[in-house]
Amino acid sequence: MATVNSLPAHPINERTDSFGDEKGITQEKGSDGSVEIAGSIQGDVYDDIRAIDMGEDGKERPIETDFDVATRLISLEDDPSLPAFTFRMWFLGLGLSCFGAVLGQIFYFRPQTVYVSPLFLQILAYLLGLVLEEIVPGPHNARERLRTKDNAFWRFMNPGPFNIKEHVAITIFSTTAAESALAISIFAADELYYNLEPNVGVGIFTLIGSQLMGYGLGGIMRAFLVYPTYIVFPNLLPTVQLFDALHRGKKIFLQKKRVKFFWSIFIAIFVWEWFPEFIAPTLTGISIFCLAKRDSPWFTRIFGGAAGNEGLGMFSLCLDWNYVGSGGGSLGALFTPLSTQLSLYFGTMICIIAFCACYAANTWSGQNFPFLSQALFYENGSLYDQLSILDENFRLDSAKLAEVGLPWFASSQVLTKIGSNLAIGATIMHVIIWYGKDIIEVVRKYRAGENYDPHLAKMKVYPEVPMWWYIAIFVSSFSMAMATIYTGHSHLPWWGLIVSLIIAAIFLPFVVTVYAITGFVPNIQNLVQILGATMIPGSPQTNMYFTLYGFNTVDQARGLIRDLKMGQYTKLPPRVTFVVQSIGAVVGGLLNFIIMKILINSHREILLDVQGSNIWSGQQVQSFNSDAVSWGALGNLLYAPDGRYAIVPFSILIGLAVPIPFWIAHKFFPKLGANRVVTPVLCWTLGYLSVGINSSVFTTFCLAVFSQYYLRRYRPRWFRKYNFLLSAALDGGTQVMVFVFTFAVGGGSGKVTNMPNWALNPIGNPDYCQRLT
Repeated sequence: MATVNSLPAHPINERTDSFGDEKGITQEKGSDGSVEIAGSIQGDVYDDIRAIDMGEDGKERPIETDFDVATRLISLEDDPSLPAFTFRMWFLGLGLSCFGAVLGQIFYFRPQTVYVSPLFLQILAYLLGLVLEEIVPGPHNARERLRTKDNAFWRFMNPGPFNIKEHVAITIFSTTAAESALAISIFAADELYYNLEPNVGVGIFTLIGSQLMGYGLGGIMRAFLVYPTYIVFPNLLPTVQLFDALHRGKKIFLQKKRVKFFWSIFIAIFVWEWFPEFIAPTLTGISIFCLAKRDSPWFTRIFGGAAGNEGLGMFSLCLDWNYVGSGGGSLGALFTPLSTQLSLYFGTMICIIAFCACYAANTWSGQNFPFLSQALFYENGSLYDQLSILDENFRLDSAKLAEVGLPWFASSQVLTKIGSNLAIGATIMHVIIWYGKDIIEVVRKYRAGENYDPHLAKMKVYPEVPMWWYIAIFVSSFSMAMATIYTGHSHLPWWGLIVSLIIAAIFLPFVVTVYAITGFVPNIQNLVQILGATMIPGSPQTNMYFTLYGFNTVDQARGLIRDLKMGQYTKLPPRVTFVVQSIGAVVGGLLNFIIMKILINSHREILLDVQGSNIWSGQQVQSFNSDAVSWGALGNLLYAPDGRYAIVPFSILIGLAVPIPFWIAHKFFPKLGANRVVTPVLCWTLGYLSVGINSSVFTTFCLAVFSQYYLRRYRPRWFRKYNFLLSAALDGGTQVMVFVFTFAVGGGSGKVTNMPNWALNPIGNPDYCQRLT
C-alpha cells in the first residue's frame, strides 16, 4: 500500500489483508463472498484508545491510507431500525429544498457570487429537527404520550429523537435543490440577449430532463464510482463527522466535548466574520508590499488581491474565512489532501510567473486590456459588442464579422483557457495510468458479488436500488430532452444530443475518480464547447444546449455520486437517497424557473447593464453568453489551427502527455514521490488566479501544511477527533454570517447599508494597493 502524508493521490489496491496482517487484525471471507473484519474496530471512532489506531510504538498512527479514512475517521456504527421516511423528513426536506432553491437563484443574480452552503442547510436542518422532535405529537414524545397511540401513523409523525437518517436525508434533499440549474443560464440569456421567451412547459421539461439525466448516468456507474474504499471524497469528511458528532455517542463525555467545541468555533467565526466582511475589509488582504509602495501598478498586479480582479495576492495575509475556507476557495485547506494542495500551490507559482511574463511581453496584445478580466474586447481595449456580429436568427453573419473584427481576450484569460484544457487531457491520462487497473478490478469484484468496503458491508442490510430504476430515469430524461430541443428551438439536432451524452458518459469516470481521491473537480466545460463548436459551428444557441447536455450531465452525476457516498458513510438506505435526490432536483428546477422569471421581469435593465447595481447583477449570465458566442459563433475562427488562440484547443493534446513523465519517474525512482503529483491540478492552476479575490492563497497554503502535514502526522489523535469538525464549524459559521449579512445590510432585503470609510475600510482597494482601471 502507498504510504503518504495525505489521502492517497494515486491508486491503492483493495488489499485489506496487508493492514490486517500488520496490526494483528483478522479478516474472514463470508459465505456470500464478502470480507468481514473480525474484531478489528472496537469502540467508537472518537474514543481515545482503540487497537486500530495504535502503532507498534504504542502511539497513535497517522491517517495515511484510504482504509484509515474509512475505519478511523468515519464511524461504522449503524442502527437499521431508525426510520428515514418520517413526517419530519418530508416536511423539512421539502421546506428547506424550497428555501434553498429560492435563495440559490437569488444569489445567482447577485454582484458577488454566493452559494447556499450545504453545511448551512445541514445545521439548519438539525436545529429545526430538534424543534419538531419536541412539538410534533407522537408516542415517544413525553408530553404527548398519553394523547397519542403507538401506531404507524403517530410513529410516522414523531418516531422519537431526531435521528441521523432523517438528518442525512433532509440534507441531501435540500442541497440537491439549492444550486441554480445550468438550464437557467440558457433561459436567462435567451430572454436578456435574444428576446426569446421559452414556453413554460418546454422550459420546465428542459430543466427536469437536464437535471435528472446525470442522475441516471451516475447511478448506472455507481459500482466503481461509489462503492470502493479508495473513492473517499475528502470534502465529505467535515460533513460526515458533523453528523457523527451531533447524533452518535451522545452519552460519551468526549462526544459532549466535541459538540461543545463545534458550537464554540461556530459562534466565534460568526462574530469574527463581520470584521473582514463589513467593518474592516482590509483584513481580507493585508499586503506588506502594497503598504510599503502604494503607487506601483506592478505591485498591485503581483501583491494586490483583496478586491475582485485586482492582482495575484502574492504573500498577502487573509483573515477572512469566507475566502480561506472551502466556501470561498475551490479547495478546503483543512480537508483537501496535501498532495493535491502541494500540486495546486506549485502550479500557482507557475501561474504567477506566466501571467506576469505574458503581460510584460505584451503577448496576445495583453497590455491593451486589463491584467485580469473575463470580458471580450476590441483591439483598442473597449468592450466588444457580441450582438453586432450575429444575424436575426442569432447565427454568425460573416459580413458583419468582417466589418467588426474578431474579439480579443486579456492574456491572463487566454492562459486560463489553456490551463483548463491542459487539465482535461491530464485528467484522462492520469486516471488511465494510475487508476485503470483498479477500476477494472473493482468492476470485476462487483460483478462477482464480492464485498470489499467496510461501510458497504454495513449497507447490505438495506435493499439496493435496482439498476433498472436508474436506467428508467435516464431514458425518461433523454425522451424529455429529445422532445424539448425541437419544441424549444434550440437548433440542436437529434444526433447532437446523443453525441453530447456520449461525451458525458466517457468523461464521467475520469472526472469523478480525480474528484473523489484528490478533492479537485476537473472542469470539462471548455472541451464540450470546443467539440460542440467543431461539429455544429456558427450558433451560440446550439452551443449552449450542447454544453447543457454534455457538461451539466457530468456535473449532476458527480453530485449524485458524492451524495451516494455520503449515504454509504452515514448508512442511509440507498432507496431513500434515490427518492430524495430525484424529488429535490425537480423541486429545485421548478423554483429556479419561477424565481428567474420574476427577477428578469423586475430587473431586466439592471441585469443587462455591464456593471449592474450593488444589489443585482447579470454577471453570470453575461459570462455564460460570452462563452457561447466565442465558442459557438467564432470557435472555428478564433481557435482554428491558424487562429489567434489555436493553442487553446491544442492544449488538450499537450495535457495528455503531462502525467507520463511523473509515472515513469515513479516506476524507476519510487522514493522521489512523483506519485504524489496530481497532474490535473498542476495544469489547471495555470489560470488559478485569473478571477476574484486572490489574497487568500498564501494563507490557505500555510493552513494546509499545518493541518494536512503537521497535525495529520504529529498530532494524529487531535487530527482524527477535531480537524474535520473544525472545518465544518468554520465553514458553517461563515455561511450563516454571509446569509445574515446579505439580508441585513448587503441588499438582499432591498436596502444596502454601507460601512463608513476608515483606516481598515479605505476608499479604493482594501489593501491600499494602487487602484488600476
